[in-house]
Amino acid sequence: MIEIRWHSRAGQGAVTGAKGLGDVVSRTGKQVQAFALYGSAKRGAAMRAYNRIDDKPIINHAKFMRPDYVLVIDPALAFTDNITENDKPETKYIITTHLDKTELIAQIPELQDKKDRVYTVDCMQISLDTIGRAIPNAPMLGAFVKVSGMFQLDEFLESMKRVLAKFPQKIIDANMEAITRAYNEVK
Repeated sequence: MIEIRWHSRAGQGAVTGAKGLGDVVSRTGKQVQAFALYGSAKRGAAMRAYNRIDDKPIINHAKFMRPDYVLVIDPALAFTDNITENDKPETKYIITTHLDKTELIAQIPELQDKKDRVYTVDCMQISLDTIGRAIPNAPMLGAFVKVSGMFQLDEFLESMKRVLAKFPQKIIDANMEAITRAYNEVK
């Protein structure tokens, strides 16, 4: 089973991103869960979303997980949230930041022994440039596709177009650009 934990703030699209990823994965025949845990969180409150992906039915519905991937879409949460909580020796971290990877790791002691598993991309700037708003979930999906190798980019984009079909073409195109750009820029 693959487990993914999203660190975000309410309103940044982590729940929508987790559900979008879940929708795309479900079309491949795999089993998937997408959920979030937050109470009456107001916009801007720290929150987490989750995905589980497996070939077999998923009977585990607990929030506890040992993530294979940690996606941090709010840059500040890399410093204030426990992003390494319950990680595995092979957990990969994708963190949105304007900092160089070396700079980021130097400021977060918990990541210093995980250098080869930390990836960075500026999802905030990409979303501002492409979508026009700081909703970094689409760029994070692009970075995840690249780092995980779970999908070919073209295949993922086609599936995401179906997920976003209810939106105007302008929004779909902006999200496709954001995903592609993050896929190409993640380091």
